[in-house]
Parts: sequence; structure tokens; C-alpha cells
Amino acid sequence: MTAEQEEEERGGWGSHLDYTLSAVGLAVGLGNVWRFPYLAYRNGGASFLVPYVCILATAGLPLFFVETSLGQFTSMGALTCWEMAPLFSGLGYAMVITGAVVAVYYNMLIAYAFYFMMASFVSMDDSVPWKYCNNDWNTPSCRREGFPDLKDDFRVNASMKLPVLWDVFYHKSCVSNLLNAKTYADFSNGSSAMYDTFLAQYLKDFPNSTGAINTLNWYEVKDYRAFDACKRQYTTPSEEYFERQVLGLHKSSGFDDLGGISVKLVCSLALSWLLIFACVLKGIKTSGKVVYFTALFPYFVLTALLIKGLTLDGSEDGIDFYIVPEWDKLKNADVWGDAANQIFYSLGIGFGGQLTMSSYNKFRNNCLNDAVLVSLINCGTSVFAGFAIFSLLGHMAHVTGKDVEDVATSGPGLAFVAYPDGISRLDSSPVWGFLFFFMLITLGMDSQFATIETLISGFCDKFPHVLRRQKTYFTFVCCFILFLAGLPQCTDGGIRVLTLLDDYSGSYNLLIIALLETVCIVYVYGLNNYMSDIEMMLGFKPQLYWKVCWSFLTPAVIVFVIVITAVRQEGSEYNDQSFPDWADAIGWASCWFPILVLIIVTVLQLRKFGWPGCIQPTSSWGPSLPSDRTGRYAPLPDHLENGGVGDVPAYHNSNSGTAITTDSRRVIRPPRTKTADVQNGYGACQNGPIYDVPSH
Repeated sequence: MTAEQEEEERGGWGSHLDYTLSAVGLAVGLGNVWRFPYLAYRNGGASFLVPYVCILATAGLPLFFVETSLGQFTSMGALTCWEMAPLFSGLGYAMVITGAVVAVYYNMLIAYAFYFMMASFVSMDDSVPWKYCNNDWNTPSCRREGFPDLKDDFRVNASMKLPVLWDVFYHKSCVSNLLNAKTYADFSNGSSAMYDTFLAQYLKDFPNSTGAINTLNWYEVKDYRAFDACKRQYTTPSEEYFERQVLGLHKSSGFDDLGGISVKLVCSLALSWLLIFACVLKGIKTSGKVVYFTALFPYFVLTALLIKGLTLDGSEDGIDFYIVPEWDKLKNADVWGDAANQIFYSLGIGFGGQLTMSSYNKFRNNCLNDAVLVSLINCGTSVFAGFAIFSLLGHMAHVTGKDVEDVATSGPGLAFVAYPDGISRLDSSPVWGFLFFFMLITLGMDSQFATIETLISGFCDKFPHVLRRQKTYFTFVCCFILFLAGLPQCTDGGIRVLTLLDDYSGSYNLLIIALLETVCIVYVYGLNNYMSDIEMMLGFKPQLYWKVCWSFLTPAVIVFVIVITAVRQEGSEYNDQSFPDWADAIGWASCWFPILVLIIVTVLQLRKFGWPGCIQPTSSWGPSLPSDRTGRYAPLPDHLENGGVGDVPAYHNSNSGTAITTDSRRVIRPPRTKTADVQNGYGACQNGPIYDVPSH
């Protein structure tokens, strides 16, 4: 099969817009909606954009450009694009494994969204099922509205000025620490005398409290059941719906007891994987069309949510909380670490997804413009989503009497507890719930398209004669295996498994992959060589900015993030319940297993090619199509066709002074002689005369 036939069989984008939307869909995912806004408010509001933009410019965008240009230049997937230096071939395997592990828990999040979306859909004629506390799954601790401030609801003489006293008394005390079980039962159902006795005993320690005691109506205290709330730590309807109805978390005591399998979650997960399989069944030919909807639909929903949110009382408080800058926080290294981690994870750096997507581009496509455009869209979407999220959280804080910081959270807690609670307070809440969770599904799915395509294309490019013609079956097998791997997350305590994978599977391994990418291209293959490759592909050489970033700034930022991550590293937990050491060990295994595979492949490549052959380009390095192999990748003249190794033609590399034979897996470096030097060109030799080769 000729190279042209192989290229046609592999396929390519139907249009440039197919690629652009696919790249945007990969970059813009769930983290833009539920993680960036939380990080922004936690790390100084609008001032968080300073480290975010700085790290985007010095590390995020340069790494993004490296991956897109490498994929486009070689037209190969993550496993086969490292022929510039075979020693680094393990990077591709590490990327594919990391992406597969992340796909396991990422699709579980989509499954949760499916469940919520269907629950909203079947409730169109009523209200969302997490609005009230009158359902079978609710407990006595459930309370839709927060308890009012005591000083506003009880007839306390305003001249006494007791807000601090009563806030402490009302919100901070916990009956379980003051009463035994029997006394508490008597207290909960007892007489006013019991209240009088207990309250007088409790309040005697506060100065100037006698007047307050005399003005309180103890029956009103009983009606509000403040002490019951303190004892039970009341929960919201949305929290109980997610943890008790969706997850069944109350049936699991911890990681040692995950409980049984939830049939409804298994069905939701199976539906998620079936849709992913259907969309990647024909590779980018199908996913490249689906993204026209999945990549654009979230923007319509976010816009609608923002417009609705701005009309609600308290929305301005939420937005102020989100954007008001706190410049002093820029002195904190953790803020910069959060910005870097968010950029790396959001852009998909180290997963191989952007590399794979760009490998289907036309060779002359301006991937530099694509890298800049997608990075800016990703950043803008994160900021825009923050306004939509915090406008509703501000309203939620307003109606519950809480501070915005008390309702704002990150990750699944925002998507499946806090925000649904806010949605339940809107008119036509089932409609808004359906749209919101449908948006989460589309955000997650187009990110999954690229992740699964990275896995499929990587192995199909590695074993084309075996897998490419059986790609449909191979795709089904991969999706089915990943579905089976996700079943532990469908147990009653499966959210703990998801949290563990989320905490570990995309941490140090991604940073190490990104760092080694830079080392391979800049310090092994040679930055000048790579920039010449880009010039041959794009028609112009990247500016000095890229050279400075790739050589110094980007590696420095990655090392900084690794150090910050190590300093802040803590064990995983869910709902303030720490995981056992053996569970954390499993988490670490998910992080370091890709790196272990990388090391094994590195050793094998070193044995196969030897030194220094393992750090030199192989015969297959370069553009895949002969028509694109110009410049230093062009074939030698006809009279030199047999001047390589025996009867094998050779290709020359005028910049690096190498002759690359088409059957040998190593590069023959001719001696530099006056005969060989012709301007900047060198000849191909094999124990014979050195022929003059003109520079191309």
C-alpha cells in the first residue's frame, strides 16, 4: 500500500471547521464550568486572571502549539509520532494510558448528568425532584431553607446589641456535645420547663444575658427546633437527592465497604458509553460532525443561564464575589500553582488528544493560528461560565440567608448539589435543569471523543495492517473494557472511587509527560531542527517568543508546578472523610503506572537502537506523504539513489548533517570533509566515496 493510500485509509477532516470545533470541544470541558469559577473566587477573583494569563502565555500555549504542530507534521497518532528520537516513544504510551484512566471516571460524570437530565425531563409538569424534603429518600435532617438569624426572628430588645452572642448561641453550639442521648430525646419532645432548664444552664456563661433570657419565648425556640438542626447538621434537598437517591452513599460506610451495584447508575454509564461509541464509530468522520452541536450548544445554555441569573435578586453579590480582585493573593505561590494546573488540565496537555486531532489536518494548515484561537476560546469560556454560575449562586445565597462562599464549591459538588439547588428555586425549574445537565453532557462528550480517538488512532497507527481494517470492532472492545473498568463507580460508595481517580490520575504524570515532551523536542531533537520543520510546514519560522518559551520559560513553569503540587499533596477525601492508606496507594498507582510504562518502553528502545541511535531520527521521521517531503526530507537525486546503504536510497538532512536510510532504523552520520561540505549540505555514504549533495 502506498503512502497516499494509507493516508486515504486513515482519513482526514472534512473541513477546517470540523477540526477547530473538535479542538475547542476537547479543550472546553466540565472543568471550565465547575472548576475555573471556583478557583477564581478562591484565589482572588479578577486578580486570578493575572497568573492564569501569564502561565497560559509562557507554558500552556507553547505546549499546545508543540502538540498540534507535532501531530500535523507527522500525520501520526500519539504512539508513532516520536520517530525524531525513539528513546521518547514511551511518551505516547503514557499519554494513551493516562487518557484511558481519565476517561473511566470522566464518563461517570456524564452518567450522573444523564440521570439528572432524565429526572428533570420526567418532571416537566411539576418541579424537579430535589426541590423539597417530602420524598422517600429524604431524612428528618432535610431542610429546604436555612435557619433564619435568631436576632431577627425572636423578640430580643434591640438595645441589648447581642448579635455576636446570639450568632454563637444559634449557629455554633451543638447539643450532642452538651446532652446525652436520653436527655436529648426528652429535650426534643419535652416541655418548656426542659427548655428553660437547659437554656438557662447554657446561657449563664454569657455575660449580660439575663435580659435576653427573659425576653425570649421558649415555645418559639421549640418551633424553630434550632437545637435539632444543630444536633443533626441539616442537609439540603439537592444534597440528599444526589447522595441518597442517585448515589446511595448512605449505604456505604467508607472505602472498605463500597456497597452494592446500583442498576440505575450502570444503565446511565452504559448509555454514556454507547453514545460515545456511536459518535467515534467512524472516527473523525462521525465525531467531526457531532461536534457542530456538542461544541456550540453549551454557549447557548450558558448565555441563557447568565441572562436569567442577572434578573434574580442577589445575583450582583455573586458576581462581585467572583470578580472583585484581591491583589495580595498574587503573593501566594499556591495561586500560581492552581492557575497552572487548571491550564494544563483544561487544554488537554499531556493527554495526546490535541496531538491526535491535529494529525488529521492538511500538512500546510496554519496550526499556529489554531493553537492561539483554541487557547483563547478556552480561556474566554472559563471566564464567561463563571458569570453564569455565580449569578445564580448569588441568588441562592440571597434566598437562603447564607454568604456566597458558603454555597460556592467545586467539582461534582457544584454541578450536582449547589447548582441544582439554585435551579430548583427558579420558575420552570425542570426546563432549566434539563438544559443545564444537557449542557454538561455535551461538554463532557466532545472531550471524550478526542480522548477515545487518541486511544484508537494510536494503536491503529501502530498496527495498521491488523487494526485499521477492524477499527469498528477495536473501538467497541476499547469502549466496552473502559465501561467495565468504570463499574466500581456504580456502587453505593462509587463516588469515592471517582474522587480518588480524579485526584491522582491526572497529576504528576501529566506534568512529567509535558516536561519530557519539551526535553525531547528542544534538547534532544534540537529546537532549530524543529523550528525548521515548522517553517517547511507553515511557510514561516516561529518568532523568537516561541524559542524563548520552549527553551527556558515552559520547562521552568512545569518544574515550578511539580514542586508546588508536591508541597500541597494531601491524601484524598470525600465529605471530610479521609480515604485509607491502601486506597491512596491505588490512586498513586493510577498516577505512576503510565510513567512506569514509559520507563519500560524507554529501556526497550535503548536496547533496540543502542546509543546514540535511540536519540536520532529514524528513517520514518518526517511528513508521511511523499508530496510533503520537501526541503531536507526530499529524496536524493536519481544518480545517488544507490548511494545510501547497499541498494537502498537515502534521504539527506541538510541542517543536521545526516543521511537517513529508508530501511535502516538509524541515521548514518558522514564525516565532515571538504568534499562533503557543499554550502550546508552533506552526502550519504557507506564506506565509500562521499557524493556532493546540493542543499534543498
